[in-house]
Amino acid sequence: MNDGVYRNPFFGFSYKAPYGWVDRTQDMQQGGEPGKSMVLLAMFERPPEAAGDTVNSAVIIAAESVALYPGLKTTADYFAPLTELTTSKGFKVVNEPYEYSVGTKPLVRGDFSKEMGKLTMYQASLVALQKGYVLSFSFVAGSSEEVDQLIEKLVFAVPRAAVAPKK
Repeated sequence: MNDGVYRNPFFGFSYKAPYGWVDRTQDMQQGGEPGKSMVLLAMFERPPEAAGDTVNSAVIIAAESVALYPGLKTTADYFAPLTELTTSKGFKVVNEPYEYSVGTKPLVRGDFSKEMGKLTMYQASLVALQKGYVLSFSFVAGSSEEVDQLIEKLVFAVPRAAVAPKK
């Protein structure tokens, strides 16, 4: 991370970390299998072990080999196992997967929420199939508006081939 921005040239995106957030990427990379599944970025509003009376907002970006999901043909197909995992953690589906774009990058988005006493935790997961990987971006916050604000910090690079040649 440089100047508060995580850049991933392989997948062609960057993410600007909210000021003061805690980077726990290395902690969450433990146990991942290189080339099969990897946590690319894991950031939290406060250290996960620090108790608080608000939702500990987070951004988790991961890549998993498409080979881990036999029969996976489309990005939307990934939402079956993702929804199963998310609902097993107490979340409910708010919006079934739908097409969503970040800039010119087409993705599929699913929205979830979880009641936590007086608080509600919101999660949006954006997914793309790219270079033989399922690329997933999960955003967690205390409101759907805050989730959208976190998503706005994600930027995809315009592929070089799409840039008009200089005259």
